Amino acid sequence: MKTKTDLLINGMHCASCSTRIEKTLNSSAGVAKAAVNLATNKATIEFDGKLTTKEAMIQIIEKLGYEVADDGTPDNGKEIKKLRGLFIFSLWLSVPIFMVSMILPMFGAAVPYESMVMLVLATPVQFIVGYRFYTGAWSALKSKTATMDTLVAIGTSAAYFYSFATILFPEQLGGHVYFETSAVLLTFIVLGKWLEAVTKGKASEAIKKLMGLQPKTAIVIRKGKEITIPISDVVAGDLIIVKPGQKIPVDGIIVSGHTSVDESMITGESIPAEKIKGDLVVGATINKHGSITFKATKIGKDTVLNQIVRLVEEAQESKAPVQRLADRVSSYFVPAVILIALFSFGLWLFVLGQTFVFSLTVFVAVMIIACPCSLGLATPTAIMVGTGKGAENGILIKGAEALENAHKITTVAFDKTGTLTQGKPKVTDIIALNGSDQREVLTYAAIAEKGSEHPLAGAILEMANSQKIKVAAASSFKAIPGHGIIAKHKNETILLGNGKLMDEHGVKLSKISVINKLEGEGKTVVILAVGKKPIGLIAVADPLKATSKEAINVLRRMNKEVWMISGDNERTAKAIAKQVGIAPENVMASVLPHNKANKIKELQKKGSVAFVGDGINDAPALAQADVGIALGAGTDVAMESAQIVLIKNDPLDVAAAIDLSNYTVKKIRQNLFWAFFYNSIGIPVAAGVLYPFTGFLLNPMIAGAAMAFSSVSVVSNSLLMRRYKAKT
Repeated sequence: MKTKTDLLINGMHCASCSTRIEKTLNSSAGVAKAAVNLATNKATIEFDGKLTTKEAMIQIIEKLGYEVADDGTPDNGKEIKKLRGLFIFSLWLSVPIFMVSMILPMFGAAVPYESMVMLVLATPVQFIVGYRFYTGAWSALKSKTATMDTLVAIGTSAAYFYSFATILFPEQLGGHVYFETSAVLLTFIVLGKWLEAVTKGKASEAIKKLMGLQPKTAIVIRKGKEITIPISDVVAGDLIIVKPGQKIPVDGIIVSGHTSVDESMITGESIPAEKIKGDLVVGATINKHGSITFKATKIGKDTVLNQIVRLVEEAQESKAPVQRLADRVSSYFVPAVILIALFSFGLWLFVLGQTFVFSLTVFVAVMIIACPCSLGLATPTAIMVGTGKGAENGILIKGAEALENAHKITTVAFDKTGTLTQGKPKVTDIIALNGSDQREVLTYAAIAEKGSEHPLAGAILEMANSQKIKVAAASSFKAIPGHGIIAKHKNETILLGNGKLMDEHGVKLSKISVINKLEGEGKTVVILAVGKKPIGLIAVADPLKATSKEAINVLRRMNKEVWMISGDNERTAKAIAKQVGIAPENVMASVLPHNKANKIKELQKKGSVAFVGDGINDAPALAQADVGIALGAGTDVAMESAQIVLIKNDPLDVAAAIDLSNYTVKKIRQNLFWAFFYNSIGIPVAAGVLYPFTGFLLNPMIAGAAMAFSSVSVVSNSLLMRRYKAKT
């Protein structure tokens, strides 16, 4: 029995920390899959409940030296407060050390017993501020690995204990101390960690905003009285009253009232949606004008808002394929850095004949500048902000892999009905023949269709109702599949159907050219005859969505090849394709739902394919595509077959989703480039490669500041994505 759990982990400082925990969990008995996200401080674990338990997972993580909180959404406020306190404490002690060792000597001033003064000030910094790094390094050592904590602990300890030894043996070691190096280094590192925690918190603001949308109370009718109760006490079936300006508490169906609802927080659509009796309302949206009463249908975790939160959380916790490269690199990176630092120390001291102090400076600088924090944050922070921006605009991306794969798409295939079209047939033309009029044609057609459940019947009856025609019931009714309907009313035989039905009953048609013209426009034409006399034609079409044509144009401007897959006959399908701008040779017609997946396979031979469907009949094709994109009206956002769900039901958002993917991947690549570039340049400079040519040797304090800056810069670059606007 597979079980899934989320655990919040405190104490992770870099990519090697998260990689180490993930590797240990995945090698544990009963664990099917474990993913650890440094940006969210969360581990998502799938395991067999018969072989292991959640408590066992917690023990494994704690044995590695990390603290496990509980399930839920990360709240790093406590960590931010703690790091801020450590930074201020460290700063107050480090500034005097820096003044004594670096500034005052520049003016010829000196402090009595300055080495002892610096020792007193540096010791609390080394062992109180540095405690977290020592414990992390010790835990890593016990599991025979190395992390950023190892680098910091060894680097700062080398400077501190050398200085302490110098006080004890001044004649042998020269008397100069380097307490400012260890103290200021730890101050910069803690500053970097504090800023990093703050910026990481901002990256997850999308989740916090979504969770903060839901109102705390609801007005329900119980025993005939209006009472206000906590939203947690609402049960399915409750009648809930929402007054103007109030938030809708949960999902439901309106039973009385008329209003407009601001659904922008869920869909990103700024124009309020009109709502009448029978319409769906979504929790956390804002009732603008009228009072309504609705019946609660979905509460708690089943509401649209909570499903959106869950999908965004899962996406932010997932790993993009490109992140696996960073994880692999970080697992070897820290041990390699330690070896490089030791090699550099030995080379300068024993081969190139430099002093012990010079060689120690090189050793500490290499250890500090190489901390792989930025490498671990490069991908997850961009994924967090990217999926958050998608959710704000009604684009739900189910995982980092989908977000990364979407930018590779070369071909976009659309289902027709309900995707490019509205999915609701409407009467478009009524043509009266042989002396009849349009109202008479519509009346007879409605009488014939009154007993039918065919979609065309709904369109004809809706038109009759709009024209306030009273539709009588036929005395007899017979549906002939593939042909039409035969009905009787007041001793008259009504025939409503296609040319085959007319031929079988001897009805002669003279307006074949009109029928061909209407069918060429993508419309379905039914012929109406009373007795054997044709009295009219009714054309029914499924209207295009307002943005379908624009969506196709945008995709073509993005150099995507666009196809349409439809169950309609070739003539109708190509007529619709022509209206939206899809080339006739890119139309696959008369395709049954179960064959759509095979058509996607054919397209995949030429490149990466996205399939856009309504998420119901199109499930096999959505699953087969490299990226499945489902258009849903926001009432069923958890379509399992699609990787991306477009809540607004707008085809234009297909292009927006691809554009967001392009932008996010661009940011990930920028982050990874700077993370790799920083270390590839920083380590050689710290090792002293410039010294023989320029006399420049990197000060460890500057290395510490640069290391802190690299992490903050990567996260800040991801946060710039919050300004993103889709180019559609």
